[in-house]
Amino acid sequence: MGKDLRIKSHVYDDPKRAPNRAMLRAVGITDEDFKKPMVGIASTWSEVTPCNIHINDLAIAAKDGAKVAGGTPMIFNTITVSDGISMGTSGMRYSLPSRDVIADSIETVVGAENLDGYVAIGGCDKNIPGCLISIARSDVPAVFVYGGTIKPGFRNGDKLDIVSVFEGVGKHNNGDIDDEELRGIECAACPGAGSCGGMYTANTMATAVEALGMSLPGSSSIPAESPEKEEDCFKAGEAVLNLLEKGIYPKDILTKEAFENAITVVMVLGGSTNAVLHLLSIANAAGVDLTIDDFNEIQAKVPHLADLKPSGKYVMEDLYKIGGVPAVMRLLLENGYLHGDCLTVTGKTIAENYADAPELAEGQDIIHPLDNPYRKTGPLVILKGNLSPRGAVAKVSGVKVTRHTGPARVFNTEEEATEAVMNNEINEGDVLVIRYVGPKGGPGMPEMLSISAILVGKGLGEKVALLTDGRFSGGTHGLVVGHIAPEAQDGGPIALLEEGDMVTIDSDQKEISMDVSEEELERRRQQWKAPEMVKRGILGKYAHNVSCSSLGAVTDFFNRPDLDK
Repeated sequence: MGKDLRIKSHVYDDPKRAPNRAMLRAVGITDEDFKKPMVGIASTWSEVTPCNIHINDLAIAAKDGAKVAGGTPMIFNTITVSDGISMGTSGMRYSLPSRDVIADSIETVVGAENLDGYVAIGGCDKNIPGCLISIARSDVPAVFVYGGTIKPGFRNGDKLDIVSVFEGVGKHNNGDIDDEELRGIECAACPGAGSCGGMYTANTMATAVEALGMSLPGSSSIPAESPEKEEDCFKAGEAVLNLLEKGIYPKDILTKEAFENAITVVMVLGGSTNAVLHLLSIANAAGVDLTIDDFNEIQAKVPHLADLKPSGKYVMEDLYKIGGVPAVMRLLLENGYLHGDCLTVTGKTIAENYADAPELAEGQDIIHPLDNPYRKTGPLVILKGNLSPRGAVAKVSGVKVTRHTGPARVFNTEEEATEAVMNNEINEGDVLVIRYVGPKGGPGMPEMLSISAILVGKGLGEKVALLTDGRFSGGTHGLVVGHIAPEAQDGGPIALLEEGDMVTIDSDQKEISMDVSEEELERRRQQWKAPEMVKRGILGKYAHNVSCSSLGAVTDFFNRPDLDK
């Protein structure tokens, strides 16, 4: 760029910096490099999941871009865990806490190494919000890059993904498919690198980050295994230097209006329930006053247009082929659904970035027209009532049942509930409740994709309601309600629910309630005693610091007890 962009507090030409320079010379930094901005490349590369297996190459591309643009780039790593691999096991408790480990570790390196800016590259579900939380906290120019979506698998002409396998387990248990067919689905579902292909949590959050303005246009829908994805990373490296030159920081981009844009795009595309949890946590890190009630305000005004999995039939790669997220955002901009004046990591506004984006391909049927939406309002609904006074999250896309009343079938662990389903002990009309699996009670608020997919596979997806103070995967669909708050561990009303109590879920009225009097609830409350929480290790630290899910399940509300009652 032809100019010294070093942030003056970090200059390396001070004689007192000789020891610092000596250490960096050992890793290949030269005198010329010391005159340039130090740019970190936060990589989530790992061999434990296909979502991240390719990210090392992408980090190198981002490093090349930053170097060409005039920076001194350095790659460092953080962790990842795979939700799909840990699903249905005790390992699932570590998934949500990993979001904070990722955020804390990136923030630690950026702060300790005095980096002037960075690119963060994420793949699996928690990488994305983890990277964004770190970006919001670090207060240096930064760009996020999504590792990209996986290609769909194929078997007998049908598109498959990881959810196909979970649902296959239910079909197998029901006797609808044999061992050979289940194995065939298992072997074909995940053909290569990239994050789960539907509008599940990774693709949802990547889309939200693009709508926030924190990734380059198109980043969220470019497939993992493509030359375009490497180019995306190279350009992100360049973009950080542009942000440094212009003096643009995350706080300039992460505004309340930017979060409203993100929620809007998530609603339009039918994104994951986890978007509520993660956007609240990113907003908290950015100091933006976003609340769970903001989701309902936007939900009432925004249509659901996308026929994407899990409730639809298409995957992110299909959307990419017809114009991708940029084409969707252009459509929304032209029809007044987005704040076009929000700043982005290009240094331009949302309106400027997407004015010349491609239009949706002619004849496509993935994105419905605005005058014929998949659903007239958004599919993510916040429910409240005497069962969840602080709010619960339901995803109603593709669900024909808008009101369900039935007897509670109460379980304190996912394992017990799964056993009851597999043994055909849960009947049509029941309300299956899994509690003590919230942020504190789990601990770690595990996802319930395994049991929800088994219910779908057994034909009970809309005949049995599934409620929990835990979470659901972005791949979950059916009559499900999660994030019930306050959670059972905190003595929330879900802890007082008893077998046979009648429970009502009404998505039109945005209500979740139990037919139990206040007097009876108070009697039960007096007899209730909180189970002992985990006290050691990361799960212990998490359980004793995490906030209510209605606040994003964040771990830095320890100084604001008034917000977590």
